[in-house]
Amino acid sequence: MSNIRMLNEKEETDGDVEVSWVDQERINEFSKYNAKIDDLEEEYERLKKEKEYLEDVGMELELADEDEPVRYKIGDAFVHMNVTEATERIEKDSEKLGLQIEE
Repeated sequence: MSNIRMLNEKEETDGDVEVSWVDQERINEFSKYNAKIDDLEEEYERLKKEKEYLEDVGMELELADEDEPVRYKIGDAFVHMNVTEATERIEKDSEKLGLQIEE
């Protein structure tokens, strides 16, 4: 049987708890690692979503006319290129994202 229970208000506010310097350092280190894990999980989800978008664009480009130029986003600018070049760029970008996801 477990001895875990909620503290009442009086027990919760009674006295200050002494925390040693070593314990405080451990708490800070745990907090730092916990924040890093959260950041990495967010980055992982962002990369997965971006890779899905690239795969969707690759499928759409298969249906595009070979002679018609398409706009490809590089940074904040759009560049006109033919479908073959755009498909190659998407494959390279998708491979880069795949490696980043594995890391």
